[in-house]
Amino acid sequence: MENQNPVHVFATWKVKEGQIENVLNLLKTVHDESVKEKGNLFYTIHQSNSDANTLVLFEGYTNDDAVLQHRESVYFQEIVLGQIVPLLEKRDIILATPVHY
Repeated sequence: MENQNPVHVFATWKVKEGQIENVLNLLKTVHDESVKEKGNLFYTIHQSNSDANTLVLFEGYTNDDAVLQHRESVYFQEIVLGQIVPLLEKRDIILATPVHY
């Protein structure tokens, strides 16, 4: 059965030297489009204090289907996959469901 619980995305990106400003500029559009999505709960971008070329994206979605819709969106395909990923040295993504006690 498909997960109907909230899904949080933790994405860590190591940006290639000299490309951080380009990536941050592109992420502005990705952020603005993501928060408009019906299934988006939040979308925050963090820059590492110890390595300015490392970004951590923390995103929240209502369920698995909302994550899939996000990843299939035109802007995600064109900007994230088409323009940002080539500017990264490394990209790690973890999908997690919050644990409630």
